[in-house]
Amino acid sequence: MTLAVLIAVRGAREAAVAAAIGSDSRLTMARRCADLPEALAAAAAGIGAVVVVSEHPRLDRNTVAALGATGATVVGVALSEDSHDHLGALGIVHLVAADATPAQIADTIVDAHRQSESEPTPLPPPPVMRPRRGTTIAVWGPTGAPGRTTVAVNLAAELAAHGPAFLVDVDTHGGAVAQALGIVDEAPGLAAVARASLHGALDDATVVQHALVPSPNFHVLTGVTRADRWPELPPAALDPLWPVLARHADAVVVDCGFGIESDESLQYDTRAPQRHGATLSALAAADLIVVVGSAEPLSMQRLVNALAALDHVSDRGAVPRMVVVNRVRASVVGPYPRGAVADALSRYAGVERVWTLPYDPRAGDNAALLGQTLAECAPRSALRKAIAGLAAACLVKEHSTLASASHPAQESPGVRLAV
Repeated sequence: MTLAVLIAVRGAREAAVAAAIGSDSRLTMARRCADLPEALAAAAAGIGAVVVVSEHPRLDRNTVAALGATGATVVGVALSEDSHDHLGALGIVHLVAADATPAQIADTIVDAHRQSESEPTPLPPPPVMRPRRGTTIAVWGPTGAPGRTTVAVNLAAELAAHGPAFLVDVDTHGGAVAQALGIVDEAPGLAAVARASLHGALDDATVVQHALVPSPNFHVLTGVTRADRWPELPPAALDPLWPVLARHADAVVVDCGFGIESDESLQYDTRAPQRHGATLSALAAADLIVVVGSAEPLSMQRLVNALAALDHVSDRGAVPRMVVVNRVRASVVGPYPRGAVADALSRYAGVERVWTLPYDPRAGDNAALLGQTLAECAPRSALRKAIAGLAAACLVKEHSTLASASHPAQESPGVRLAV
């Protein structure tokens, strides 16, 4: 049985590739595609088991990921030595050298398909120059503005006091990190880094160029401030970014959006962009997930449902979690508010430890007005001290022990909480 091959190769190199396929009994030419969209459509239709591509202005990591998602093996044909390196940076693992003979071209195609069948190769990140050292912390929570950005911004600021920290805004519904820190909306930030990543040009210099530094050790990649710009942050561009950031920081704090549904496949019969892909990418890369809810009754219900939904996205046993409840006060929860919050989450969501943040409108309003962190404008406030305690807990290496610590039933509600 011969192997069906699609080719989308530009220039004179196409004839050489077609001749190599035609002269090998193991291969058959399924289609010579005029461009990448035709190759993608043919691969999605199952016409070819291998897609051979060369450099193209529209070839980026997103396109490579889309071709791989069809189940076809992607093989890159280099037009030059520089082209070889660029195709590798786009995530193409199987490459044909620019000076390869017809026999070598055919052997590479056959070997690539055999390897992908035995062990599918995921889209790799760019080459890592030194071992990963930073911890990636995804700050996520349900809809209803429970305070994700407040927690993310101030958590990153507190962690920056202990070592280099990155804050990244991937909320594609309402990114607000820039506004919270008094940064102008025009800063390109994460969108510029994502564009470079898509075209295989992600490196340390690009990250440094677009990261803002509001204070020592505190680096920020601002997000998109308009919801209609969400396609600028595809998962294929963000997946290789997280290990790059972790090389530069002890902690990478990611402010996520509320959506974690990936139901595009239910609405389209072709590959569709993921509306919540940026958040899903951050959650998949996280070493620790900080789940933020608010103490109001409706928000508590949303938090319980959100924790159940998160189990379907992130393996609860594999990725440690810290559940944080914001704006805790007796006026909406009743007497002993911290204990009431802990009991509710223990009963309805199985949460054994809760971190509470007090309702401190004076400190919060002052930070919002000045565009500063709590450490800058309200260092002695109760809210700042609570978030500093949360940051100290994030520095503990044994996150799994921290997230799963149990407490005897006879302990008082306040003892069960860490603030």
